[in-house]
Amino acid sequence: MQFKHHGFTRLSCRCAVVIALGIGLSGCQSIFSKHVEWETIEPEQYPVLNAVGYAPIEAQLGFNASNKRLQAMKASKLDAYRELAEQVYGQKVDGNQALANLVLTDNQLKASVEGVIRGARVVKSYPVGDDTYATELELDMALVYDLYLSTAKPRRIRDVTYY
Repeated sequence: MQFKHHGFTRLSCRCAVVIALGIGLSGCQSIFSKHVEWETIEPEQYPVLNAVGYAPIEAQLGFNASNKRLQAMKASKLDAYRELAEQVYGQKVDGNQALANLVLTDNQLKASVEGVIRGARVVKSYPVGDDTYATELELDMALVYDLYLSTAKPRRIRDVTYY
């Protein structure tokens, strides 16, 4: 004697479960039955970026003129790095204005830049006039790309083989 439950027999319930599992597993089968080959993407041209940073000598904190000159050299290098970061990552600009009775009461503008610069080299550091120091930097994007590849390994699909 077969037990009937809601119009289905035990045998038909078992068949339904087996069919559902079969369909579910066959749907997953396509995930495990292919092989994807990847290749790296390389741009056609690499630009070379240049930046110049400036710093006043007399405004630097230091005990004597020599110390102030060294501080200005460092500050001008940092300013050149900031300019390179602007070229690579762009600059974030925030603006704010306030009006009262249709009269502008407050006007604020704030700019910032953030990023990591790797592979830049100092081309030249030199005094400009009597009170300014300048540093020129160069960033070869081919070197940046090579440094990036050594850590990130960007990929794209080269070929897909289905089994």
